[in-house]
Amino acid sequence: MNRTKEFLIPFVGLKLGKHHFEYQINNAFFENFEYDEFQNSEVKVSVVLEKKSNMLELSFKHKGTVNVPCDLTGEDFDLPIKGKMKLIVRFGEEFNNDNEELLILPFGEFEIDIIQYIYEMIVLSVPIKRVHPGVKDGSLKTDALEKLNELQIKEADKKENKEEDIDPRWDKLKQLLTDK
Repeated sequence: MNRTKEFLIPFVGLKLGKHHFEYQINNAFFENFEYDEFQNSEVKVSVVLEKKSNMLELSFKHKGTVNVPCDLTGEDFDLPIKGKMKLIVRFGEEFNNDNEELLILPFGEFEIDIIQYIYEMIVLSVPIKRVHPGVKDGSLKTDALEKLNELQIKEADKKENKEEDIDPRWDKLKQLLTDK
């Protein structure tokens, strides 16, 4: 995986207090993870790193849109997404990221790589079922829907076909039931 230095935060040289970082995420970011679920993406991520004497607190927020296919119609649409996440970084004997809200870095570390956390936060903010807003309010116009409406059998045609399609042999059988 191609790691970019843009997402490495060297915290050793930073003063105690809050530090702000902003990132503009697009499809090139997701290519690092070989993730191709989005046709297009424009997401703004802001990270606030609060450096304390014995730990770091990271607050991630993101807001933007990802272009995905609708699960019902297959039409592509821009899905608005947003979310936030907190991460506490402590120092210990060895690296440990078993807990999703706590990261333990070895004592000698001088920087933190946040690319994986940004990736997970964005991907997990996309709902499991993605439905085009036009489906919900009935305003979706697609070529497939127009063709289906064109091919739909009209009510008058249905009644004519029902009367014509009745086989006269069935009438004789129905008479047997009523003649008892």
